[in-house]
Amino acid sequence: MLKTFLKTLLVLLICHSAHAQVVPDCADAVPICSNTPINGGTNGYGTDDFNGAASSGCLEQTTTGAIESNSAWYRFRTAEAGQLGFNIGHSSDEDWDFALYRASDCNNLGEPVRCNFFDNSENTSFIGVGEDPTGDLDSVHYEDWLQVEAGEDYYLFINNFSNVNSGFSIQFTGNIWVDHPNSALDCTIINNLLGPPIAACEGDNVTLDATTSSAINYEWYSDTGSGYQLIAGANAATYHVQNTGQYRVVVTTSVENIVSDVQVGFNEVPVTGMLTDETFCQETDMVFDLNGKNSEALNGMDPENFIVSYHSSQADADLGVRPLEKQYIPMGGMETLFVRTTSLANPECYDASQSFTLNAIETPILSFSDQAVICESVGSLEIGEMNSNPNYTYQWSTGEQTPSISVSESGQYTLTVTNQSNGTLCETSRTVFVEVSTMPQISSVDIEDLSVNNTVTINTENNGMYEYSLDGGDFQVSNVFEGVPPGVHTVRMQDPYGCGIVEEDIVVVGYLAIFSPNGDVMNETWQIEGLSTLNSPIVTIYDRYGKLIKQMNEFDPGWDGSFQGKPLPSTDYWFKLSYVDDNGNRTFAKHIQSHFSLRR
Repeated sequence: MLKTFLKTLLVLLICHSAHAQVVPDCADAVPICSNTPINGGTNGYGTDDFNGAASSGCLEQTTTGAIESNSAWYRFRTAEAGQLGFNIGHSSDEDWDFALYRASDCNNLGEPVRCNFFDNSENTSFIGVGEDPTGDLDSVHYEDWLQVEAGEDYYLFINNFSNVNSGFSIQFTGNIWVDHPNSALDCTIINNLLGPPIAACEGDNVTLDATTSSAINYEWYSDTGSGYQLIAGANAATYHVQNTGQYRVVVTTSVENIVSDVQVGFNEVPVTGMLTDETFCQETDMVFDLNGKNSEALNGMDPENFIVSYHSSQADADLGVRPLEKQYIPMGGMETLFVRTTSLANPECYDASQSFTLNAIETPILSFSDQAVICESVGSLEIGEMNSNPNYTYQWSTGEQTPSISVSESGQYTLTVTNQSNGTLCETSRTVFVEVSTMPQISSVDIEDLSVNNTVTINTENNGMYEYSLDGGDFQVSNVFEGVPPGVHTVRMQDPYGCGIVEEDIVVVGYLAIFSPNGDVMNETWQIEGLSTLNSPIVTIYDRYGKLIKQMNEFDPGWDGSFQGKPLPSTDYWFKLSYVDDNGNRTFAKHIQSHFSLRR
């Protein structure tokens, strides 16, 4: 998060200037050429280069009440055009800020062209411009690349916010160094005889050259912490440096003595430990955490001093470019990742000699459904994997070892598919729930309400799940249709799994289950409502012995319960309803309760 408050002053770190070239004032900014400086911790800010301002770009006042608290100033001039960035490496438990000004005068800095004032609550080890070398593409501590032109002057301000620091390092990055590795920055701004500070790695051959045409004598001095001491026997124009320190040459000429100082820093070259190969089962969208390999690569080295990155090629590892994200998505199969271990103090000190393989074994992906239905009329069904892989093994709970099997009974069938490589087993299992579906069959039809809008229920005695349709409408799961007018209707009943379909015409009419011709005016006659919707309907009434009692059509007022003028006894009577269908055939209506009761 942004620092919107002043941190408590904790510890004041004393910086030994003999080991560092750190200048706290803009006017004395250290010039940078091709090499990057090796620095000790900053201590204080000298004069206030911002003249009491409350802010500069993203920078705000710090614990001192000024923008600066523990500052270092550098300057450089571009000699080429291109993409420029830089990494400022530091301890992960410290809080550093920076601002970059395009200016040639400390008294007229203007607003910074790049600036970062975020606190380090994430415990990162880098801030800068361009890309975080750890591969974190979303780091809030990095600003966008800078596009520069030749001949531009810049001032770089680096500040420790918390007063507790162990120093920092600077490494320039960007395509400008790829295109112009030896001329990206203008070295004419450095007039020191021995040149700019030198950042080297252990084992590097560092030779200081003070060659002067009019020289009479050379004296070399070194300061490794206790002041400059004459180096006995060193009186040549060049001196081979083997240790970190400040070095001074005194060149005696016939005109004057020339004194020149330079800082040389040697940093430890890491030795990457051997990393074991990884074999694992790869699931869909699986992520491999490369952070888990860091301890192997560091092999006991302090993670505060070195950083581990992973790359897809040896060339990228050697150059330290395009690091892979630590939450890495394997490509599948066997791939080699190349490891680079880099010194935080000097990114030029690295080891990219190690690599390891990721063997992502594919976990079988099953393509068949876990639900299956056997049609009763067919009797059997093939279930399982139809797109088999010859490299996989298949094992069913039934004991069969084929990708698919034929089943004829309902139940649960489990298939386990295994992919084995280098002793690693990757398995996937799926249980298929099999049901047997019987053919649909309409056993009865219930009609309620006996009105112009009836409720019709289609009944079946078969077990299973079915769908129903009336008069060509959409199929529905419910077997109940509401608002059905009287007349002939077509009902369809189907198995949803495609095992069969039946279609029947039903007649929707209404009639009394009981009538009582006893002279009380209530239910004096028995008749069927809705006959007018049928074509040439005929109703025939029989007694329990099958004797024809009465025949009616749609115009008949109904049966009064008599035969040949004589009242019949109270008992049950049966009837049949026929009509002429669309094909001109006389048809008896199905699924109608064909009896009723006479009560006197």
